[in-house]
Amino acid sequence: MTRLDIMRGSITNETLRQLRKNKVALFGLFLVVLLIIVGVFAPWVAPYNPYKADLDISLQRPSGQHWLGTDEEGRDVLSRIIYGARISLKVGIIASSISLFIGALLGLIAGFFRGWVESVIMRFTDVMFGFPALLFMIGITAAVPRPSIEVAMLAIGLVSWPGMARIMRSQVLTVVEREYVTAAYSLGYSTWRIIMRHVLPNSLAPVVVAFTMSIAGAVMAEASLSFIGLGAQPPEPSWGSMIAFGRMHLRGEWWISVFPGLAVAVMVVGFNLFGEGLRDALDPTMRGRGK
Repeated sequence: MTRLDIMRGSITNETLRQLRKNKVALFGLFLVVLLIIVGVFAPWVAPYNPYKADLDISLQRPSGQHWLGTDEEGRDVLSRIIYGARISLKVGIIASSISLFIGALLGLIAGFFRGWVESVIMRFTDVMFGFPALLFMIGITAAVPRPSIEVAMLAIGLVSWPGMARIMRSQVLTVVEREYVTAAYSLGYSTWRIIMRHVLPNSLAPVVVAFTMSIAGAVMAEASLSFIGLGAQPPEPSWGSMIAFGRMHLRGEWWISVFPGLAVAVMVVGFNLFGEGLRDALDPTMRGRGK
């Protein structure tokens, strides 16, 4: 890796080569890709209709016909978990994208322009950090007349951006001191061109890593909101709502909550492992770990 590539933190062939060597990261990527494939091809993968109720087979234990059992309405748990992957992936990616856009924009402005602009943005960020995120999400989703998965995605994105802003600001503060930015100023480039051509592209690497890992947090947040009835609404097969509906059966019909909980755990572990591997690949000082 050249010195310029290290300074800019760009994803080069060497970075990709290091990522391929990280077995832990590859395992996390495998889990993520597997869940994406399952979600995309859910209509062909799911053995049953996840919305169709059949009270004659309600609360059946896992068997050869229903591998993960059935819920209180006789719906196949495996089919609902497979369809639930779609909802969790959509929530994770869209909510994290909202968080990335807000956090990266505010962090870029604060780090580049400094002065009172930086003070205002960072004090607002500190206030957001000081407020319990889950309570803030609950307040936003509970304020609307009809909670839905779309409102939950918006709430998660609007609450989880402060970490992105801090990471982006710290990276921008480092990049603006680099020689190529100083050279751009001396050549008379406009502020907009310097930001878009030099500062922003070379500040995104750690934010992209944070975005990857924030998807797992968004999935957990959606599961928490759905658990208390403020996320996906019945009969949508959200993993969080499935866990909530099965909690009253934990002493007997444990499979209703346990298997959706394991699905959440697999997705969170997958994104976290891949995010950590991507971070190690982009940071030369972390190379060699996770093999």
